[in-house]
This record gives sequence, structure tokens and C-alpha cells, in this order.
Amino acid sequence: MVAIKLPDGSVMNFDGAVSGKEVAEKISAGLAKNALAVKVNDKLQDLAATITTDATVTVITAKDKEGLAILRHSCSHVMAEAVKELWPDVQVTIGPAIENGFYYDFARKEPFTTEDFAKIEAKMHEIVKRDEEVSRKVLPRNEAIDYFKSIGEHYKVELIEDLPENEVISLYTQGNFTDLCRGPHVPSTGKIGDAFKLTKVAGAYWRGDSSREMLQRIYATAWANKKDLQEYLTMLEEAEKRDHRKLGREMDLFHFEPEYAPGAVFWHDKGYKIYRKLIEYMRNRQEHNGYIEISTPRVMDRVLWEISGHWDKYGAHNYSGQTEDKKWFCIKPMNCPGGLLVYKQGIKSYRDLPLRVAEFGKVNRYEASGSLMGLMRVREFTQDDAHIFCTPEQMEEECITTLKLILDIYKDFGFEDVKIYLSTRPDSIYRIGSDEIWDLCENALANALTSHGYKFEINEGEGAFYGPKLEFILKDAIGREWQCGTIQMDMQLPERFDVNYIGEDGEKHRAVMLHRAGYGSLERFIGILIEHFAGAFPTWIAPVQVKVIPVTEKHMDYAKSVAKTLSESNIRVELEEANETLGYKIRKAQMEKVPYMLIVGDKEEKSHTVSIRSRKDGDKGSMMVPMFIAGLMQEIKSREY
Repeated sequence: MVAIKLPDGSVMNFDGAVSGKEVAEKISAGLAKNALAVKVNDKLQDLAATITTDATVTVITAKDKEGLAILRHSCSHVMAEAVKELWPDVQVTIGPAIENGFYYDFARKEPFTTEDFAKIEAKMHEIVKRDEEVSRKVLPRNEAIDYFKSIGEHYKVELIEDLPENEVISLYTQGNFTDLCRGPHVPSTGKIGDAFKLTKVAGAYWRGDSSREMLQRIYATAWANKKDLQEYLTMLEEAEKRDHRKLGREMDLFHFEPEYAPGAVFWHDKGYKIYRKLIEYMRNRQEHNGYIEISTPRVMDRVLWEISGHWDKYGAHNYSGQTEDKKWFCIKPMNCPGGLLVYKQGIKSYRDLPLRVAEFGKVNRYEASGSLMGLMRVREFTQDDAHIFCTPEQMEEECITTLKLILDIYKDFGFEDVKIYLSTRPDSIYRIGSDEIWDLCENALANALTSHGYKFEINEGEGAFYGPKLEFILKDAIGREWQCGTIQMDMQLPERFDVNYIGEDGEKHRAVMLHRAGYGSLERFIGILIEHFAGAFPTWIAPVQVKVIPVTEKHMDYAKSVAKTLSESNIRVELEEANETLGYKIRKAQMEKVPYMLIVGDKEEKSHTVSIRSRKDGDKGSMMVPMFIAGLMQEIKSREY
């Protein structure tokens, strides 16, 4: 007898071993029709796999997050099968599910083009229509190697040879196509449906190693139904319009020089105004919340990162060099050691804590050239870092205070839909410190969230090597999610750097350290803002808040006086000096997404007024300049959108 407990708490009994498919059929015919896999005691497995002991079982469909991932992974196998049928000489490598879709890497001499997509998609639809059964087989290592050698799939052979000795080697077959895969997969190709679309092709090094051969990576998306697919494709179209790299050029905000400074931003005047505004805003928020601000050197002895453990973990991503006296120096990849050294200056008492130390620190990390993407992934960036030193008794309250501050900051920028993830300890080989300390830190973060009713999800095993962290995910205007700020709880680096305070008992005690970033990086946050607002920044952030436009050249003197008055009120103003038609000048300001245009001609000059044109509300009539300034200042102060 096998007892199957369902999510609603009910129990079904079977005479003996039972498959996931049979469980689904006993629940309902409709569920069995839509079933893709089952979760048995929290482990996903194929519908055909047997359950031999009492278990808790959930039937997985495409409506579930896990089900959609399985559908996408299975769709990647269908794409690989289609490519092999069309071009038999192609070698297949890896094809995982990713956010919103999947990809597959192929070894082929001739490049794929987007013109090939129609042929591949047509073949994929054909394979889906054939409704080929998907079956799993486990093979001994040597047999699996021999099999893939026999069909000329040398990349698969390499993957198997590098697997741990105790790894179960499973193969999935559909039609005439067999792939190395852990699974699970849909029971047949017909379950995938027709809601998929190939999106782009790119180069990718084999196993991410730039010294290995370049493969061709075809990206695609797949969804549970055509409606979801169309919504996603529409979002992609909108995202293309909002691309910060495109808008950055059009709005003259920044540029890159891949030949001379790959992954580093050249800020132009308007872009740098946004950059400075973000620092000004964060600096004010920090000062009002009891932070002090420091600045630490960008080049320091590499030994600091050896002490911290960062060198062992991320040494390959650091910029370093040796001086004439044989000392190794490093351009700082993070700000933590500098903050610790500042804290260690002078004796700290429990009365000095919590000590909140902020730094707008520029850091450098060597990211692979293929991973660089505009402002979103760079090699040089500025972090709005802060390190909060406190007693163990204060750590939970400091988490709560910091959490409230970060969420309030996001609200000021128009982000109210924020997800929070608690990233817990990695595997023991990837972390430092005892389980007791990890328990203490994880509990402090979890308690800070639950005590104030914040919803969060667990991100198992994704904590930093020195401590758990909270990650903040922002949802933008078109529904995309962006990882930004973090709060990291750390009792390891204070130990390594011997960071103490004198307690009420007159004895030394080890301090606790919280790492905090709100923006994460200024570069990435600006990129997110550009795409969120489609370049149409709210007035308080906009690099140019007002553009003064004279109707003709003869109105230039009055236009200059208006611009001067605005500037004296600390309004970011630009005077349009082009000798063009009024229509041209207005269209130009519209392209630049300036919040307000002030148009001045004969009537305005005689009445000492300006004609106001709002980006948001259109024509707002005429107004005296002081009245306009008063209204604008109120809008800026309230951070209206």
C-alpha cells in the first residue's frame, strides 16, 4: 500500500507502486491532460517515474513556475532536435531553461542567421505535432560515453567525463533525438504546444571559457499559451524602444569606448547631472538617518582582500599589479576593507554604536567581455555603499531601520512593487564561518522581515560567502524585474579584521557589520531609471528641467533673462539658441523629453510672462515667471511623477 498525500491534505491510497501520471488521472481527467511533471516530497520528477513509498505529491502544470520551466527546457530539446534534422552535421552542447525562455548552444561552421529561424520554428512545430513520447534512460558512465562518441557528439562526451563519479547519468529520447539531461521533461512533445518563438542568435564560448571554441547560441521564448507569448513579445517591443543604450545616445547622456575602456562609462554633461542628483539625494537621505560619509583609496595592498577572503573567491575578477618594490596592489573590487580600516581608527565604545558609515566608492571588476551590457553590466561602477557597525543586540533593529530606508528610497523613485529575497547560506565549501553564526545572522534578517509584516521569498544557498543577505527586486513600468539593493549580515569580516568595541562591562567585544547598498550601483540604477521612464524622467531627476525657447532671434535677450532667473533659483535650465523654426525647436525639446518648455515671443516679452508647454499636460497657458518657479519648486520638492 502506498499513501499519496495531496496539497489539500487529502490522502489517496494505491495498492503498490504508482506513477505520477496515475496519481494525476485519479485526481481528475482534466488535471491528467494538463500535467507535465510531479513534485514528490519537494523533488521534481517525470510523470512516468514510479513512486514506491508514502509521499507528498503535487501535480505540476504549465500554470506553475516549475511547470513553465520544465516546458521551456523540453522546448530547448525540441529546438535541438529540429536543428539536427535540418543540419545533421551540427553538434549540440547545452540547452537550459532561463528566465522567460531558453537557449541552446550549437557547434556549426556556418553562422546561423535570423533567416534560419523560420525553418527551425517550422520544424519545431512539426515535432510538437508528431507528439513524440519523451522517455528517460539511465546508463553507466562508459556506455553513455560510448553512445555519444558513436553519434559524433564530442561535447556531450566531455560533459560526461567531467561529471562526479557518483553522478546519475540520464539520457532523454524523443523521436530520433537523444540528449544528456537530468530532467525532468514533459511526457511528450505535444505537451509543449505552439506558444514559442526564436528571438536572437549570439556567440558563446564553450563552457564560458574564452580560451575555448566559440559556439552559436540561439535564444528563444516559450509560454503556456499564445496569449502569454504575445504579451511577452509586445513587452520586448516596448523594451526595445526603452533600451537605455539607444536613449542614452539620443539624449546625449553617456557613451562607451570599447576599444579604449571596455565596460567603463563616459558620462556626458546631462548624464552626469543625473549621476550627481542621485548622489545628492542619497547623501541627504543618509545624513537624515544618522550616517557619516567617508572616502577610501581606490588602490590598496592586495593583502586586504586576502584577509577578507575576496581574493580567494574572486581573484580572477580583480585588477592588480606589482610595483618595483615587489608589492602587489589591487584596484578595489569592493569597499568593505576600506570601511573596516576606518572603523579601526581609535577605540570604539558601545555608546558609539550603531555607527553607520557611507561611501560612494568607485570599484572595478573584470567582467567577461561577452557579459558587458550598457550600464547594466560594466567593469567600473560606483556603489552607494554603507557599512553599519553594531552590537549583536542591535543587529535586528538595524536591519529593520535599513530595510525601511531602502524601501522608502525606492518609493521616491516610483518603485512601489518591490520583491524581497532572503538569500541563505551557500554550500559549506563556498562559505566561511560556523553554522551557529549563520543561524544567528539568518534569523536576524528573517525576524526583521516577519516582525514588520514584509513578504519575502527564500533564495536557498545564494548568500554571500561571509553571510546571508536580503536582495531587493524592482518591477519597472513594463513589468520587468531588476535586482538592485542588498542588506548583508556579516559576523565574519569583523572577526578577520579584529573589529571590536568596548562593552558596558569594560571588555572587548566583537562588532557585527551590515553591508548595505540602496542603488546597488549608480550606473545600473540609472540604466533602470532610463528604461523605467523611457527617458522621460520626473522633473526632480531630469537633467534639464526647463527649456526656454525664443520664437525668433529677436526674442533671444528676453529668453536669456528668463533662463537666468530660473538658473538663479537652482532650476536646471537650457536655452535653445538654434536659429530654426519654432516647430523644429519644439520637436527637438520633445525628443529630449524635457519636462517643461517655456516659449517666449512678442506677447510674452511685453507682458513679462512665459507660455508654458508641459511634457505631461501639454499647453498650460501663460504665467508670470515667479509663479511658474513657485509651482515648479513645489513639484520638485514633492517628487511628483
